Amino acid sequence: MLTHAEAAMGTVFSFAVRDAEPGQPGILGPALAELHRLDALFSTYLPGSEISRLGRGELTLRQCDPLVGEALEHCAAVATETGGWFTARPGGRLDPSGWVKGWAIERASELLLAAGYRHHSVTGGGDVQTRGQAAPGRPWRVGVADPTRAGQLAAVLSEDARADGFAVATSGTAERGEHIIDPKADRPARGLLSLSLIGPRLARTDAYATAAFAMGPLRALDWVTAKDGYEALAVLPDGRRLGTPGVARHLVS
Repeated sequence: MLTHAEAAMGTVFSFAVRDAEPGQPGILGPALAELHRLDALFSTYLPGSEISRLGRGELTLRQCDPLVGEALEHCAAVATETGGWFTARPGGRLDPSGWVKGWAIERASELLLAAGYRHHSVTGGGDVQTRGQAAPGRPWRVGVADPTRAGQLAAVLSEDARADGFAVATSGTAERGEHIIDPKADRPARGLLSLSLIGPRLARTDAYATAAFAMGPLRALDWVTAKDGYEALAVLPDGRRLGTPGVARHLVS
């Protein structure tokens, strides 16, 4: 198995490619290039990035790379789908990061898949996209950090036999504190410690997880339950764990 770690977007992306040998790091070239390309376009920490310049009014959308417009279209769609609980302007500042990081991981995975590497996982900042199997007959497993106990896991999740791709996105306070904005109240969302969302593809799963975290536990779980193909596991401030009805089939005992 080929493994690799790459720093980009202010975090570390980890690759595990089962159907590649350790001596084949070159196969990751297109995927790594895509991560750095998206970082250069969308980093809100780089004043020269297109998203920063667009936010300051130095560029028009037509002057930006087409991917910028595509990302903002996706953000607008998710905002509509979530009833406004997702936004590309948290706190009034243009910042589509809630879409872009998961999208970057998903796009890296798609490049590996297109190159013939059907069994792999790509992880960034705790969000994971897997394809195929970790070993013959064994699905990938994804650990969810426990926000109440540093270095411990709240759960281990795995795909079921029906899945064609498995994504897990966790939004919470464990690593970055209160950073998710409730767009309805324009203040940090505080109803949850973490919310892990399971879905088939990471970009939308990650954006949905951000929105669901902002919703708070009861509204979020009801909303996810109504979404076909998605399940959720929530950790409340008092340490209780709540989940959607179908999440149990993903829990590894």
